[in-house]
Amino acid sequence: MDFSDAQIDRYARHLVLPEIGEDGQAKLLSAQVLVIGAGGLGSPLLLYLAAAGVGTLGIVDDDVVDLSNLQRQVVHDTSAIGQPKTASAKVRLGHVNPEVRVIEHGVRLTAENALDLVRGYDLVADGSDNFATRFLVNDACYLADKTLVSAAIMRFDGQLTTFKAHTRDGTDDSHPCYRCVFGAQPTDPKESCADVGVLGALAGTLGALQATEVIKEILGIGESLSGSLLLYDALAATFRKIKLKADPACPLCGPQATIRDLTSVSYDDPDPTCAA
Repeated sequence: MDFSDAQIDRYARHLVLPEIGEDGQAKLLSAQVLVIGAGGLGSPLLLYLAAAGVGTLGIVDDDVVDLSNLQRQVVHDTSAIGQPKTASAKVRLGHVNPEVRVIEHGVRLTAENALDLVRGYDLVADGSDNFATRFLVNDACYLADKTLVSAAIMRFDGQLTTFKAHTRDGTDDSHPCYRCVFGAQPTDPKESCADVGVLGALAGTLGALQATEVIKEILGIGESLSGSLLLYDALAATFRKIKLKADPACPLCGPQATIRDLTSVSYDDPDPTCAA
């Protein structure tokens, strides 16, 4: 594609990277990414994806900006309190990069709408804060053949991985899905960051790492995190990477799968008390 003078200036540091260059930047400009949650993880994720020139960003979030969000949700500011998070984020991203198309999905993700939303994008990034939503996003991405980059944070700890179970040929244990790793959806209430707290800067650390993995998947460069789980301990300033395997008994991606559509699964109502 032909880049304008302004685009050459804006993306100059990408264009000189051999791993990206003009072809890679063109891929970013044509990419469509759906981000689940405009909270602590979604904020830095969206900012960096917009700055990188990812052409279309969809944002799923039905919450409004609250004062308690501003300690970590850096895409919003004090003037946005009371506004829908999708609207607040769209304004901020427009200031960062007016070339990026931002689509607001100001709805709660449900079994009824998840597949339609996911199918409209090339890749999905999940920054939600509860198990019900994470299981729902995982299932929808697998059924729609979409790659999922997932991150989670709590207190001083974070984790990050990529799920591409839809690419597995069924003869090996590579590329697990979320269900392979975490098993059945918990039925007992779990503590959220509203209960136990979260370091605000931790959201920036994991959100930036998540943006990096999204960009790598779009470009097809580097080593994918699919099949690995990256764990970060902020207090110890340590990273640990552990290998993951697909579960042959997984009800979603295993050879004897029983989950064929989202309506056959019971997803608990997500608790929106803390959007990461």
